[in-house]
Amino acid sequence: MSKKVPVYVISGFLGSGKTTVLLHMLEHFKDEGLKPGIILNELGDENVENHLFQGERVVELLNGCICCTIQDDLKSTLDQYVGEKVDVLIIEGTGVANPLEIKDVLLTPLYMEHFELQSMISLVDASHYLEYQSFFNSSKEIRGLLKEQVTSAHLLVLNKMDLVSEKELIKVESKLADELEDHVPVYRTSYGEVPLEILLEKRMQMREVRVDQHGKGAGHDHHHHHHHIEAVKVAFSEPVNRVVLEKQLKKLSKQVVRSKGIVRLDETPGLYEFQYAASTLVLNKIEKTDVEPSIILIGKEIDDKKVEKFCEALRGE
Repeated sequence: MSKKVPVYVISGFLGSGKTTVLLHMLEHFKDEGLKPGIILNELGDENVENHLFQGERVVELLNGCICCTIQDDLKSTLDQYVGEKVDVLIIEGTGVANPLEIKDVLLTPLYMEHFELQSMISLVDASHYLEYQSFFNSSKEIRGLLKEQVTSAHLLVLNKMDLVSEKELIKVESKLADELEDHVPVYRTSYGEVPLEILLEKRMQMREVRVDQHGKGAGHDHHHHHHHIEAVKVAFSEPVNRVVLEKQLKKLSKQVVRSKGIVRLDETPGLYEFQYAASTLVLNKIEKTDVEPSIILIGKEIDDKKVEKFCEALRGE
C-alpha cells in the first residue's frame, strides 16, 4: 500500500480570503520540494483566478459546488489523483460549498485507502460576518451555510480583522463562540496571514482498529486524550444484521456522531454502502465486488474497548 496523500480542505464564504491562504500553503509545499495537487471549485463556467496557478497541477470543477451538483465530479477527480503522484492535495470549495459534504467523500472507505484528511480550515470575513448573520440582510440558506462552514472547522481563521472595530469584534467572537466547539482554535488575522505551523497541523485523527474473529483488539492499547474529531476504521468482513447494526451504532452515540462504511448483510448477498447519522441508518447496494468491507466511526475519543464490544455484538457473540 503506497503512502496516503495528506489532504487539506479550505472553505469559507465568498471573499473571506481562501485563495490567499491556499497560495501561501502552495508556496511552502513547492519550497519544500513537494508536488502539490489542487482541486478548485467555482460556481461559474470559468475560474477567473486560474492565472494565479500557472504551471500547477490543478483540476477545476466548474458550474456547481462540490457539495451538491457535482459531488460525483469530486469523486472522479479524486480518482484521477489516486493514479497520479502528488505529495499533498489541497481542496478549495466555492464560497457557497458545504465543507461537510467534501469531508463526507474523503471519509468513505474507497478514498480513505488513498487520502488522509489533515484539517478542515474555515475562513470567516470578520467585517461581514454579522451582516451575513442578520435576518434582515441575508437568507436562511446563507445563515445555514455559514453555520456549516464554521461548525465543520478544525481550525477557524478569523480574517480581515483590520476592517473591524473592537466593539464589532466582541460581537463577532461572541456569535462564533455559540457555534464552535471549545477545542476548535480561532486564529485572528488580516490579509490571510496565518503561520504555516498552524495551517499545516494535523487536526483530524485517523486510525485503524484491527479486531480478530472473536471481537478482540489485536494488540491495541490506545489512550487518546486529544480532543480532535477522529475517524476510526474497522475491517469487518462477516455479514451483519441491519437491525443489530443500527442498534449498536445507537449505543455508541455518546462518542460516535457519524458512521459509514461498506458491509455484507446476512439477509441478502452483495455489498452495501451504509450511512448513519441522526440515529438513522441508510443502506444502498453497490455494484463493486472488489472492495474490502469496513466500518468507519467518526467522533471524539472513541474507545477501543467499546469498538471491540461493538464488533462482538455485530457477530452475535
